[in-house]
Amino acid sequence: MKIFSTHHRTIGIGYLLLAGTSVAIGTLLSLLMRVHRVWPDLNWPLWGVIKPEDYLAAVTMHGTLMVFFVLTTAPQSGFSNLVLPEQIGSRTMALPWLNAAGLWTTVASLLVLLSAFFVRGGGPISGWTSYPPLSALAEAGPGQATGMDLWLVSIGLFCIASTMNGANTLVTVIRCRCKGMTWGRMPLTVWAWLTAALLTVIVFSVLFAAALMLLCDWHAGTSFFVPAGGVINGVVDTQHGDGSPLLWLHLFWFFGHPEVYIAILPGMGMTSMLLANFCRRGIPAYRWMITTTLLIGLLGLSVWGHHMFVAGLNPWAGTVFQLTTIAIAIPSTAKVLNWLMTLWGSRPTYSTPMLWSLGFVSLFIAGGVTGPVLAQPALDAYLHNTFFVVAHFHLVMAMAGVFSIFAGLTYWFPLIAGRRLD
Repeated sequence: MKIFSTHHRTIGIGYLLLAGTSVAIGTLLSLLMRVHRVWPDLNWPLWGVIKPEDYLAAVTMHGTLMVFFVLTTAPQSGFSNLVLPEQIGSRTMALPWLNAAGLWTTVASLLVLLSAFFVRGGGPISGWTSYPPLSALAEAGPGQATGMDLWLVSIGLFCIASTMNGANTLVTVIRCRCKGMTWGRMPLTVWAWLTAALLTVIVFSVLFAAALMLLCDWHAGTSFFVPAGGVINGVVDTQHGDGSPLLWLHLFWFFGHPEVYIAILPGMGMTSMLLANFCRRGIPAYRWMITTTLLIGLLGLSVWGHHMFVAGLNPWAGTVFQLTTIAIAIPSTAKVLNWLMTLWGSRPTYSTPMLWSLGFVSLFIAGGVTGPVLAQPALDAYLHNTFFVVAHFHLVMAMAGVFSIFAGLTYWFPLIAGRRLD
């Protein structure tokens, strides 16, 4: 296998290896955080006692690795490159050189991010959301200087790479389908990758602009996100004008919530395919499942404000975001009912990919039922910044997403390794 190949399957395996490296590092950081919460005064060999800034850096890097380099990279970039051309009757992806450039830009992004561990001050401590003004001022704490710069550069590179991959996927599906592969015949996995690619091109462009604006606040004397007169560690900030931290929240969460669907839609498509495959029946209401996929993508662009119910959002705007958040539960519920309908009365083969898919359905339901609760501003005011939100987020995006990755890995393992699993 040529490491610099432009063949789509080689690139797909490269994305999966990159995601595997990231998940290993992210899991170690997660274990570090859990051990520290149980034994906060533990004296680690060669490290000593974990300081608050070390813990915050671990939280920041764990979240960044998992959200960007695992849950975005593996389901969308990895699996789409692995099998999408064959599923639409194409020999290759439409833009192979752009495809390869996207992979290596993602690798560069990961290396830049990990280098933040080794610079003076360590990694950034502002969380994977990097809320200003603390993420825009070096005085906010250790890691908020060079470490924060590296985080922003890494995110910028990842945005460019993801946009490359998204554009390549869109062009491939639109222009490279074989004769007879009409829109109404495409597999649901292809519809999922197509919808996620469209979301990727839209929202990662916005995140790139936000990261560039924050970098300008650091080094170009602008004040997009930093308000005047802020007090950091007892010192009044006189270097910035009248910026708005809420602007960052709007830009970031316009990316942040569609990102959930970029991560989970490919898993939904794979689950529909695998359940039907191992139940030996067709997908019920196939056209309705296409519609629900597109609706989830469309509504996903209109719900970002529910992350900002306690941030001073206009109450009327809060009501609108409450309604759109509840509305997105409708197509999601339709998918769950379709999966249950596929299973009902069948005699499935309980292979390893099938078991992972059933786990995906279970976790998606368990995490999904907490979504309408958080959609209520009156309840979210009490639950915001609690482990209820952490559990909701991890059940839906992290655990359900990871189960879909394992389902895809075990199902397509022969394409990856050239041999069958025992």
